[in-house]
Amino acid sequence: MNGLYTIMLLILSNVFMTLAWYGHLKLQETGVASKWPLIGVIAFSWGIAFFEYCCQVPANRLGFEGNGGPFNLVQLKVIQECVSLGVFAVIANIMFQGQNLHWNHILAFFFIICAVYLVFMK
Repeated sequence: MNGLYTIMLLILSNVFMTLAWYGHLKLQETGVASKWPLIGVIAFSWGIAFFEYCCQVPANRLGFEGNGGPFNLVQLKVIQECVSLGVFAVIANIMFQGQNLHWNHILAFFFIICAVYLVFMK
């Protein structure tokens, strides 16, 4: 069960992370944040990133085998990167409709999924 909670928290964490990293670009595009100083954009992103950490840290604690979870450190990192790219692809297609995925992006994601498979091999 800790594995499922870990992955759910990682997904939620990456939604916040993606919004923190790229949400201000959408706000700038719509004119909401076009006049914000850089320090304002940074503070805005930090505010969102706080919630990312509120999900990421518990995910790692629950999922880590040293705390009774099912994953070792390398597995946690590879899962996180895979989840990060998946969440990014979805949010980028929703928020930035002109940013389409091409065949090489799909192939790159496939190889990342292959990395997840390889990291779980005994």
